[in-house]
Amino acid sequence: MKAVIQRVKSATLSVDGKEISSIGKGLCVYFGVECGDVESSADYIAKKIYNMRIFEDENGKMNKAVFDVGGEILLISQFTLCADTSGGNRPSFVGAEKPDRANSLYEYEAEKLKELGATVKKGVFGADMQILQHNDGPVTIILEKI
Repeated sequence: MKAVIQRVKSATLSVDGKEISSIGKGLCVYFGVECGDVESSADYIAKKIYNMRIFEDENGKMNKAVFDVGGEILLISQFTLCADTSGGNRPSFVGAEKPDRANSLYEYEAEKLKELGATVKKGVFGADMQILQHNDGPVTIILEKI
């Protein structure tokens, strides 16, 4: 299971020209599910995302979490995070979980984040999404749980 976490000032997600979700200050989280991933990995990822101190405090130090700053989370399914690029020039996605199971874990992740207290908006699983984000910093963290 992999997540790419980006601190943003705002983000908007659209499908077929229609706005689906938008957030103000917070985190865009691109979430990839690999074959064999389990709920306990999603629990770990959710806790890390929610508690990750990557927002600046009054001294300019990254010392605050998304909940400390009243931020939101835009959770976006992204199977391409599971790409294997060790072969030729075309990535292989055989390591990505099958859509039904991946969607189930994606929904589970969203619920876990909500249970922790996060305001969560989502993308559309399996859709061709367009994401417009105003990165803050930029701050980008790669998180993986095997």
